Amino acid sequence: MSQDMETKKRGASVAIRGVGMDFTRRGETITALDDVTLDIPAGTFCSILGPSGCGKSTLMSLVSGLDTPTRGEVRLDGKTLQGAFHDVGIVFQSDVLLPWVTVLDNVLLPAKVKKQDIGKARERGRKLLENVGLGGFLDHYPGELSGGMRQRASICRALVAEPSVLLMDEPFGALDALTREKMQRDLNRIWAEDAKTVMFITHDIEEAVTMADQVIVMSPRPGKVLTRYEIDFPQPRRPEIRRDPRFQDIVDDIRHVFQTAGVL
Repeated sequence: MSQDMETKKRGASVAIRGVGMDFTRRGETITALDDVTLDIPAGTFCSILGPSGCGKSTLMSLVSGLDTPTRGEVRLDGKTLQGAFHDVGIVFQSDVLLPWVTVLDNVLLPAKVKKQDIGKARERGRKLLENVGLGGFLDHYPGELSGGMRQRASICRALVAEPSVLLMDEPFGALDALTREKMQRDLNRIWAEDAKTVMFITHDIEEAVTMADQVIVMSPRPGKVLTRYEIDFPQPRRPEIRRDPRFQDIVDDIRHVFQTAGVL
């Protein structure tokens, strides 16, 4: 394997140590996260699973460096994060594409901001879009695409600058069931080829188990780690794993954890 390929394939390890996060609203202190400790090894896909309001998005914001924890620390490749982490791609629930810019130019924005070689970025952007079935829509505008197509483009945009960490905040939450399943397969295939470190936030149990190498189950607010599951099905995942009795055992066990915690 060439040095360029090794650089391209490498994700960063994420270590969260004793993290707590407080917010003050109207004179009242609200604790969003409390004593969260977890590890995401380099190049693995980690689902953060929990109920609404448990601090999942706050945790993602801390890993991106956009917020600083009240207590504890976040480490990327062993170094304590101080300030914004620039080697990161972020995908939100909404695609947030610029409506006046073509699909390809939207995808190229992170590479332009980072002043990367635009020729290479354009080649990578085209390949990414082709891989998710958008090769024929490079010169279209976001308003000409369906919601699922726009979200596929936003994933390509997050990956085009080859970040070491990909943060995804319920990226498929607003999609219909069929589009959501298609997006899960597309993302899983792309990740299997690219091997970035992924933190995938969701409140869907089956989605979390289908996608991830490990699932972190969070408590209601203040968010704490209730338990952690290693998911050892081969990657990339095939839809048939949902019919595997082991898959259903994990889903049922997580559901029981939520029932015990009063979430269900």
